Amino acid sequence: MTLPAVPVSVLPEPPPPAPPSRVERALDRALRVAGGLVTVWAGVLAALLDLIFATWAWETVQGRSGGAQALVGIGLAVAGIAAVAASTVLLGWFAHSSTGSRWAVALAALPWFLVIVVGGFRTTEGDLALAGDNVLGLALIVTGAVTFAVVGFRQIVTPPPAHR
Repeated sequence: MTLPAVPVSVLPEPPPPAPPSRVERALDRALRVAGGLVTVWAGVLAALLDLIFATWAWETVQGRSGGAQALVGIGLAVAGIAAVAASTVLLGWFAHSSTGSRWAVALAALPWFLVIVVGGFRTTEGDLALAGDNVLGLALIVTGAVTFAVVGFRQIVTPPPAHR
């Protein structure tokens, strides 16, 4: 024997939102392009600040000797590596948020890598921003590269959120 069906009230589907106007689409595109440009310049600025910090911190670490002074050097190294990782994650998040593209992390990563590579070459005056004996600089490169790779991989692999 089957039970009688209980009446269920069903709410009507809400109407779909109106499509954006031409002006709204143009403004959205302009904001996304501006976000991409800001992301590129933020990548360059982050790399320059990373190079400056790595050079300064390495000079500070080399000038330290002894127990307490060595701890200051280790603290600088750990803080610098954490700052590189944090700035890279924030830069990847900003790139994705400002452009709406999953691949936008490349807008920050490519200029960052370019500036880091250029920092490894001597200028005509003999200056070198990232020397081969600079362990903090090498840690900066590895930390930045791995963090950009992980952030990019997560943004590309993670499915987009379902909009209701």
